[in-house]
Amino acid sequence: MTTVTTPVKADLRQWLPGFLALAAIWGSSFLFIKVGIGELHPLYVTLGRVMAGALTLLVLLAVFRDRLPRDPRLWLHMVVVGGIGVALPFTLFGYGEQRVSSLLAGIWNATTPLVVLPLAVFAFRTERLTGRRAAGMALGFVGVLVVLGVWQGVGGSHLTGQLMCLGAAACYGVAIPYQKRFVAGRAESGLALSATQLLVAAALLAVVAPLVAGAPPAPTRLSLPVIASVLALGVLGTGLAFVINMRNIRLVGASTASMVTYLIPVFAVAIGVLVLGEHLSWYQPVGAAIVLTGVAVSQGVPVRLTRRASRPTPAAASRAAC
Repeated sequence: MTTVTTPVKADLRQWLPGFLALAAIWGSSFLFIKVGIGELHPLYVTLGRVMAGALTLLVLLAVFRDRLPRDPRLWLHMVVVGGIGVALPFTLFGYGEQRVSSLLAGIWNATTPLVVLPLAVFAFRTERLTGRRAAGMALGFVGVLVVLGVWQGVGGSHLTGQLMCLGAAACYGVAIPYQKRFVAGRAESGLALSATQLLVAAALLAVVAPLVAGAPPAPTRLSLPVIASVLALGVLGTGLAFVINMRNIRLVGASTASMVTYLIPVFAVAIGVLVLGEHLSWYQPVGAAIVLTGVAVSQGVPVRLTRRASRPTPAAASRAAC
């Protein structure tokens, strides 16, 4: 959702704390969802989250003296982005976590890049399929089968919950290339575009939630942990996380900043085990590692790291010039 910027040379101490904080915030989102759905319908967890996030970004817009877009066509595109890229996946994760652990939902979130790539290649034609990317997708698919534990047989509500979490990742897979095709490159700031998609998502949810889930419960009937979890999802997971991610992109570039994807399931698993006491089967982290390896291969991470390692340092380059 942000324009491409040229990163400045940044010391590790400048960006690594924010990088780790971002992984922790996004990784803990699955804990907050699990707490929220204990008393709220998943649709109302999503609505509260999106409204809190939208208000946070509107405050940031005022602080930075930015404004919302005025192009009607962009707002129409944001109906797709806000619906498929925000409202639906957030809600599916809520439904999914009614049936599976929060740590497993965090693992499924890591499959998003594997869904993005084939849609970007075949549907939106914003990417080109290469042998490396095809190999990465195949490896990631093997990882998905391992996470599912298919050799044990699958079925029941547990499978349904996992498929809902996979469906949430698939929604991101549609929304991300759609944004790249129809939204990226516009003159509006990333902050304004993000605020717009959250406002649209909030409007959609405000209509759908009462129709599906009935009237919302009075806030006074909710426990403090539930209220705090929903606010944390919106204020931290959307507002603060957006600012941190923007800073990371500015300091080290989009490619390095995007590697936070590999840490989010680590934090989600650790938090699920330590805070909620959730059980972790051996094949789930193994499958997650295979999925993340497939993501890394499809995104060319090993190639980029090899090129960086082989790139001469300034001192070596000056010696070679002599």
